[in-house]
Parts: sequence; structure tokens; C-alpha cells
Amino acid sequence: MSIPFLVSAEVTSPVLAINEDAATAKITVQALRGNVSVLMGSGGNIGVLSEPEGKLLVDAGIAVSKPRLKAALDGISPLPPKFLINTHWHWDHTDGNEWVHGEGATIIAHENVLKRLMDRTRVIEWGYTFPPVAPGAMPTVTYTKQKTIKFADETVVLTNHGSGHSDGDTIVYFKKADVLQLGDIFWNGHYPFIDYGAGGSIDGMIRLANVGLKQGTENTIIIPGHGPVGDRTQLREYRDMLVAIRRNISTLKKQGKSLAEIVAQKPTAKFDAKYGDYVIDPAFFILLVYTGV
Repeated sequence: MSIPFLVSAEVTSPVLAINEDAATAKITVQALRGNVSVLMGSGGNIGVLSEPEGKLLVDAGIAVSKPRLKAALDGISPLPPKFLINTHWHWDHTDGNEWVHGEGATIIAHENVLKRLMDRTRVIEWGYTFPPVAPGAMPTVTYTKQKTIKFADETVVLTNHGSGHSDGDTIVYFKKADVLQLGDIFWNGHYPFIDYGAGGSIDGMIRLANVGLKQGTENTIIIPGHGPVGDRTQLREYRDMLVAIRRNISTLKKQGKSLAEIVAQKPTAKFDAKYGDYVIDPAFFILLVYTGV
């Protein structure tokens, strides 16, 4: 898909910004429910299920954070990781794959994640090319639509509902704990990136946010790809934001306005204070939505 050039704003690659942050950021641990916790500070949020058999991780963060991530994981339990699930292929969720695998974890992902990680991948919007990952960083167990992992007395359900943020998004549900991890389908309090080059779209993001709203219970704890742990109310507000901005930009584009003209009209203004202060700023997000409408 052709990506229009945003002439009215300078876009800084999220790769550089997130790597810089991960190199120094403190890793924080938040206990959620049951034996599920979340680690924050190394790119994408990392879900951790700790059981007597070991640990199950959802995403692996960025490799430069390894010493602090390992210390945080050891603080939860000294037992090694047994499983690592990747919610999608992006480096801020998979860059730690190799060292986590080296600790003993079997890497599990949607089949399209393996395809992406095996290839040299250019993300046009980021101005960045990712080389193939090392063999030890590749998933060795893949699935297509759904996979269930029984780990001690917890049931972990992995599902793919088609393309959204990318073409390999996995929604992870810890059934007993009633904790849902959505990866980059949900950026709580931030505008999200949409990977058009890997099959993502604004319409897919909205659709998968709706899928997330239908899962779990009214008390489900929701781990986003980025941002603080949330709930159904915050996911609903995020979905409504995506719908409103898509509508605003689509209307202006159908009127024949250029990307620069649309940026100047600030179709995201109502939401910028809440969602526009992270690596995807309002102008960048307008570009992403404009591409898909």
C-alpha cells in the first residue's frame, strides 16, 4: 500500500524513541489477579503467569532491557520461563525472544508472526528495516485460529480474529484470572500505530477492539500493548476514539482535501490531550488513519 508523505509535520521513528526509552526505563511490576502480573518499561507490556511449574510470558520486550527484565521476573519467581507467547511480530514485543528462549521458554505465536520474523521487513511509516531474527528468537509452535494452553490450574486461550494492528495479532485470555491481554490492538491512553505493510488497518483495529469488548466478563482486567492496565470502560472509550477520528478524517478526505489540509483542520483535536502525548503524535496518527480510509 502506498503511504502518503506527511509534509506538514516531522515524524520521528517510534523505533528510535521506544528503544531510547527502554535503554534506561525502570521496569515496574504490577500484580493483577490470581497469578498474573504485568511488567512495564521495556517497549510493549509483558504479561506474566507464575505457577509452580515455572512462568508463562506474553511478549518479551526489548533486548536492551534484559538485565532489568530478568531481575523483575526473578522477583516474581526464581523458576524459569516455560512458555513465551508473542502477541504480534513487532520488535518491542519480540526483541527479547532470543534470551527468553535461552532461559528455557518455548516460543508460541500466530503463523504470520513467524513469517514476519523470518524475513527482512521494512516498515515504511517508521523509516526502519528489521533484519530476520536469530534462529533462537523464532517461534517454534504456531497456530492459525485458536490454541489453548493448560498451565497448572490456569487455562490460557490464544485467538486470532483476522488482521487488525497487523496480520498476526493474538488475543490472550487467562480464563481463571479473567485477565485479557490485547497486545497492540489496544494502546491505553495513546494513539496506536497501525502496520499497513503487515496487513493492519484502521477498520481492523476498530473491529478487533470490538472483539476484545465481547470477551471476558464485566470485571475483566485488560492489559494493553502500551499504557496502563485498563478495563472494559477504557477499552470502550479507546474504541469510540478510533471510530470518531476515522469518521472525521474520512469525511474530509471525501471532500477532496489533501493530507496537509486535513492535518491543519485538526480532526483529532477532541482527543489529543488524552491520547496524543506518546510516540504516535496527532499528525502521525492522522497520517495512519488517512491511509486507510
